[in-house]
Amino acid sequence: MSGIRRREFITLLGGAAAAWPLAARAQQPTMPLIGFLGPALDRRRHWLAEFGKGLGAEGFVEGQNVTIEYRSANGGAEGLPELATDLVRRQVAVIFASGPPAAAAAKRATQTIPIVFVSGGDPVQMGLVSSFHRPSGNVTGFYFLATELVAKRLALLHELLPRATRVAVLVNPSNVATAEPTVRDVAIVGRALSLDIQVYNVSTRGELDAAFAAFSSWGPEALFVAPDPLFNTERAQLVDLAARHALPASYFQRDHVEGGGLMSYGPDFADFYRQAGSYVGRLLKGVRPADLPVQQPSKFELVINLKTAKVLALSIPPAFLARADEVIE
Repeated sequence: MSGIRRREFITLLGGAAAAWPLAARAQQPTMPLIGFLGPALDRRRHWLAEFGKGLGAEGFVEGQNVTIEYRSANGGAEGLPELATDLVRRQVAVIFASGPPAAAAAKRATQTIPIVFVSGGDPVQMGLVSSFHRPSGNVTGFYFLATELVAKRLALLHELLPRATRVAVLVNPSNVATAEPTVRDVAIVGRALSLDIQVYNVSTRGELDAAFAAFSSWGPEALFVAPDPLFNTERAQLVDLAARHALPASYFQRDHVEGGGLMSYGPDFADFYRQAGSYVGRLLKGVRPADLPVQQPSKFELVINLKTAKVLALSIPPAFLARADEVIE
């Protein structure tokens, strides 16, 4: 072999060797990317863990064969549209949206990427899906009937506190999907139960402090917290403020009661997140959103914190306690 030919051969061999890793990388499958959208996700780690369990049941494990991009609005809804658009730009395979504002933002951001939501707002009225059984388009998910439970929750609060006539109601006006039906239903049920209802609007953590400060001028005897992602995100502050003002409060999920709140009535949220993870996994396998019906809860749980009741000097009737699914002592 001549010197020129030998050099050409070495150059060719080196170029081929350099190309082999690139070719190998090109042949390796890329892990699917999930976009996870919602407010203050760092304060919902227990629900995120349940989401991972559902995803794992379909054979997907974060970091092994799937990647998750988390986008959090830090408790507010204003930044969700931009975050949803960012996930679309990242070309995620599926978007999971936690809460009505996140679901609405994801729906506006894309008509093609599959979306799974967990929401307390009616998805048909919100325009997310055309029907529960056969959702058209790219959206499906889980509706936990939060607004439909308003009347039941207020009746339970009245049953527990029959002498309380003034009830303060906290709503987040920026979340129209849950605020409007809550205000409507508490007014209707309040009249039927001869209750004096006062609605306080809270859209930020600071306004939560202001609302409790305003209570002193009116003097409510009980507190009703509307279902809203903000009131879940700020549940520790909310429960602490209710304790400081010695206000018996009704919440929409058990997390508040486990944290020291008096009582809650609602579905099993952890189970919904687990099922949502399973839905996302099925979509990654190629199932169409239209083939996955919107799910609703079939069981609701009444949880009472007996320790908090004692601190508030409340005597809970044995018959009421017997109806509770769980009593925290």
